[in-house]
Amino acid sequence: ILPGAAYGPEGVTAPGSPDRYVTLFAGRQPLVARVRQDGGQVLRTRSFGQFALPAVTLDGSAGGLSADGSTIVLAPPRSGLRRADTTLKVIDARQLHVRERITLDGSFTFDAISPDGSHIYLVEYLSPTDPTRYEVRAYDTRSGRLLRDPIVDPDEPPGEMRGYPITRAVSPAGRWAYTLYDGGGDHPFIHALDTLGGRAVCIDVHPLAGHPGLRNVFAGNAGRFELAVTGDGGGLTVLDRDGPVAYVDTRSFEVSVPSDPVQDGSFPWFAVGLVPIALAATWALSRRRGGAR
Repeated sequence: ILPGAAYGPEGVTAPGSPDRYVTLFAGRQPLVARVRQDGGQVLRTRSFGQFALPAVTLDGSAGGLSADGSTIVLAPPRSGLRRADTTLKVIDARQLHVRERITLDGSFTFDAISPDGSHIYLVEYLSPTDPTRYEVRAYDTRSGRLLRDPIVDPDEPPGEMRGYPITRAVSPAGRWAYTLYDGGGDHPFIHALDTLGGRAVCIDVHPLAGHPGLRNVFAGNAGRFELAVTGDGGGLTVLDRDGPVAYVDTRSFEVSVPSDPVQDGSFPWFAVGLVPIALAATWALSRRRGGAR
């Protein structure tokens, strides 16, 4: 029920990079491979034991690579709420060698990484039985320590934002990590994590409240949602299989819904173009009947 290692074909890539990193298998042993995106040439592979590229959401969205392409964080393939400690490996992305081995007391999963790899963000699970009780923590790779205070939205009551991570999108420069949470189906929200500033904003997505796809995210429904960031990073679209459900202005964090020009009371200007067609059809019909207009 927790995001585990990403064993899919997509893997992760940095903005503008010609390469992609994926998890492969040699028997039961996972391999991390750097692959040329154009042509699929395998440039380098290495095994790090039972560590792989981490998935960050239930739909298998992978993470772990910093936006500057320098750093990869690998996680154990199976996470558990009852772990006494959690180990991560920090890898040099170019050469695929271990820079640092991090061991933390408690149960953690990887969440995000800052563009320069200086901070790693983790989800710490606070209950041995309830995976929706968690805190987001930051690990400073330069000082080698887990920062004491959790990353929270100061405008949200403690414990208000709970649920399962469904899908993820990252801003073009890698600063913001946007994660859609089901919120138990009735309170869906987007967790916007500023990986440079070390802050979070929780954005209520009211248009998704009660959406049937959120009733059971473990029944294959997680894959029906998607987050799409605009090229300039100023907008975020929430989509389901039928199209856009909500828009988020990532500067103000205001949420709007796709509008129907007739339903919202604005004038349907497209109808103006139909007037000449309707008049011509009426004139032709009257001529055929021998009438005069």
